[in-house]
Amino acid sequence: MTKSKIANRYSPEVRARAVRMVFEHQGSYETQAGAIAAIAPKIGCIPQTLSGWVKQAEKDSGMRDGVTTEERDRIKALEREVRELRQANEILRKASAYFAQAELDRPLKR
Repeated sequence: MTKSKIANRYSPEVRARAVRMVFEHQGSYETQAGAIAAIAPKIGCIPQTLSGWVKQAEKDSGMRDGVTTEERDRIKALEREVRELRQANEILRKASAYFAQAELDRPLKR
């Protein structure tokens, strides 16, 4: 199963609730990993998945260094735009070369 299918298996509400549960109950455990290991089976995921959600939530809230969800989405959008602009430039470059060649092949008017 691909990463995107796994990410879409759980609704944003379930993810937010699971992360909130970890933050609320991590004081009851020796480590955050202990809280994650206890909560993950209750929501039906593996601890690594829940750990990733918690780490991303910490990045989004500024508790941890890294790229926030908003920044990641913006980067993806900008990369998509760059890809589209490069394709458009390539099309324009080929069209320009084609029309320039056609101009050279045309007989001269006197």
